[in-house]
Amino acid sequence: MTRTTTAAAGISPRPEVQRRILTVLVASQILSGAGLAAGVTVGALLAQDMLGSTSLAGLPSALFTAGSALAAVAVGRVSQARGRRPGLAAGYLTGAVGSVGVLAAAVLDQPVLLFVALFVYGAGTATNLQARYAGADLAAPAHRGRAVSTVLVATTLGGVAGPNLAAPTGRLAETLGMPHLAGPFILAGLAYALAALVLAVWLRPDPLLLARTLAEKEAAADAAGGDAAGPADLSEGRGGVALGGLVMVLSQLVMVAIMTMTPVHMHDHGHGTAASGLVIAVHIGAMYLPSPLTGWLVDRHGRLKVAAASGLTLLASGILAALAPGDSVPLLALALALLGVGWNFGLVAGTAIITDTVPPATRARTQGLVDVAVAVAGATGGMASGIMVAATSYPALALAGGVLSLALLPVVAATARRRP
Repeated sequence: MTRTTTAAAGISPRPEVQRRILTVLVASQILSGAGLAAGVTVGALLAQDMLGSTSLAGLPSALFTAGSALAAVAVGRVSQARGRRPGLAAGYLTGAVGSVGVLAAAVLDQPVLLFVALFVYGAGTATNLQARYAGADLAAPAHRGRAVSTVLVATTLGGVAGPNLAAPTGRLAETLGMPHLAGPFILAGLAYALAALVLAVWLRPDPLLLARTLAEKEAAADAAGGDAAGPADLSEGRGGVALGGLVMVLSQLVMVAIMTMTPVHMHDHGHGTAASGLVIAVHIGAMYLPSPLTGWLVDRHGRLKVAAASGLTLLASGILAALAPGDSVPLLALALALLGVGWNFGLVAGTAIITDTVPPATRARTQGLVDVAVAVAGATGGMASGIMVAATSYPALALAGGVLSLALLPVVAATARRRP
């Protein structure tokens, strides 16, 4: 069976290698998920404690995002030049260095060093997200959605464990003479370093480099048979990048905007941190846990249908969040669950669309640039949400986010009409 026939049949050209790649990626994602969640849990609290003020307590989130955007470019370029293994390993190692910097800043009580270290720490966030692309490099087109979802859902396991280890790592930090809030960054540094080690040692063969080799052999075989790619193929590739990028950018923008202001909205209606924490926990679970189902839907029913479902689910979330009484925790939790599911639909479908349409020769660089746009969209959503709620209200923000997500539908419909 030829390479082309194998792909058409929906079978990976290297199924045993793909299984090994996914196993290694899942292990690294569990570790990095713990590192990501542990640090994010106390970043704002540590800044508030060191500064003695809440005025800059929101800065850690902005620094994570800024560092993530820069790291997305760097990881993409390293992966493009040398492969996924060195790109992802370097990204996680950079996140570990940032964690060590945070510990040093906490011990020395240096807020400036803290902010610089948090910026570097953001590299772990970008790398954790970019690992999903590595899962799809060798997957057959009919299995790419499931490959992406397998990598994504693994993050949940570490993400759940990380915050629950905040208390014991805090006690460990105090034993070592560090502030209690610095404890989770001990875990973050170790987790990121171990994730880098797992990838550096076991992610062999490199999925992107092998995919590139297979694509070159297929192209040579097609050229010998007189079936070379023409300008229409390039146009389709550019359209796929634009569509996949738009799906992920809009999903991220709407999700971050509504998520950011929900705890504030609940606080204004008399809810404590336990209630808002429960709602956000439900939201985060809905962001990642449906991934296996989403991957199956993407592969079974198509990328465009799931992308459209993302817009509709985000709209339903926005409407419910806008109409839910401020004292109703169950309805707000349901709205945030729909918000997470809509984001998950958009991320998995958008990732599959881009992987389908970008050749391995330029895939990593393009994916890195798309993830920069996603990170900027998240930062924009977070900053704009506070401004809009201050000027109008939380229901207005939620409804506006839901309506904005509808922009996906005409784009998806137009793309569906152009494709056979």
